[in-house]
Amino acid sequence: MINRVLIRTKVVQLLYSYLLVEKQFALESLPDNPTREKRFAYGLYLDMLCLMADIADGITRRGGDSPLGNTRFIKLVKEDETVKSLLRKYRMIDSPMQSVEDHLTRVVKESGLYKKFLKSEDPGSLADEKIWQEIFKTIIIPDQQLSKLLTQREDYTLGGVDRMQDMMEQTFTNFYSSADGKDDAFKTLRMSMDKARELYFRLLWLPVQLVQLRDRDIDEARRRYVASAEDRNPNMRFVENEFVKAVAANEDIDAAMEGLGRNMTIDDEPMLRSLLRSIMESELYKEYMEFPATDFEADCEFWRQIYKNIIFVNEHFLEALEDKSVFWNDDLDTIGTFVIKTVKRMAEHKSISGIMATYKDEEDAMFGKQLVDCVIENHELYRSYINDALDTRVWEADRMAYMDVVILTTAIAEILNFPKIPLTVSINEYVEIAKAYSTRKSPQFIHGVLAAVLKRLKEEGVLLKSLN
Repeated sequence: MINRVLIRTKVVQLLYSYLLVEKQFALESLPDNPTREKRFAYGLYLDMLCLMADIADGITRRGGDSPLGNTRFIKLVKEDETVKSLLRKYRMIDSPMQSVEDHLTRVVKESGLYKKFLKSEDPGSLADEKIWQEIFKTIIIPDQQLSKLLTQREDYTLGGVDRMQDMMEQTFTNFYSSADGKDDAFKTLRMSMDKARELYFRLLWLPVQLVQLRDRDIDEARRRYVASAEDRNPNMRFVENEFVKAVAANEDIDAAMEGLGRNMTIDDEPMLRSLLRSIMESELYKEYMEFPATDFEADCEFWRQIYKNIIFVNEHFLEALEDKSVFWNDDLDTIGTFVIKTVKRMAEHKSISGIMATYKDEEDAMFGKQLVDCVIENHELYRSYINDALDTRVWEADRMAYMDVVILTTAIAEILNFPKIPLTVSINEYVEIAKAYSTRKSPQFIHGVLAAVLKRLKEEGVLLKSLN
């Protein structure tokens, strides 16, 4: 039910907000006008980061895999230009930590912390990323060989070591703050998917609510002191519709509505009355009520047409959706299509057997989170691809619409990281998203920039998919 078209749209919407406000991870910098002790602390801080990077690289498994080296913390540390420079320097000359590096690597590898880390059921989670803070606090700092080595360092003071530890703690705090943002992005995406599923069930339940309202009106009309012949003997076809009865009796829909709360969101009476009035004034309703006879298939078709021609275009209904959830107006096109398909499938099977699963398969279920992760982890690299591909005679990198940047980075992430998805499918989908969510010129712009980026990546061997 939640297909990749909807997932891509939700990912782009999420990333637009996330990347604008993301708190970037950064290492500590040398204080202004530093004292000798502060210089000592800062130099030791950088060497500790290099030591941790070397420990991570030194612990490998069969096949060359480096579990600790693949953690987000180490990746971000090694991307810092100062650390990069130091690591290159220490490949040519021994680092100040060289004499304890092998020893500490062995201790970490044999530790319970590392063994527990390897058994984690959720690699890459925030809990897993805390492994480095724990290694630093419980293995590296208390190590006697390291302590002895530090006392031999020029300008050594206990105060300087304490300052270094404070800088490390601040670095971990900065890291968790940036990681929390990523974790929040995943939670927001999951909530958005859950709301799409909720909309599916609420749309299926809507005819039940409308019929219940009409049935109540009929009952009240019968009780009038002066009731007309029509009030006493009304046409009951609408309230006895077999499709609505099947929906109301379905255990899956009933359980979903019980969990969601039947009277919690889009079922406010003014909106329902507006919809009911629009339905009863329509030619669809008049024709349906005048049929000589109907069956289950005809009853399904009646509601399929009501959804398409009345409910999904009713302004009061659309306003109610917008008021109840920030996600629903954008979801309606896709989820509405699946509701109509469900009704059609019910008509074909003469039963309510057409309820759709949330996702087609496990790959679709994981697609959104994986795509978000790929963009967040690599968006600076992908942004550099975009900037390099721009024709600066026509476009300036800093004047691009930010939505275009997000659409392009997401498209590149999908193309490079999801080999099973055909290239043309990815390109076409993101051009369509640009038509709906960006400027008038954006679709052509995005198509042109993507073509230039992919041509370059193909020539460099980064892109393995065929451009044809």
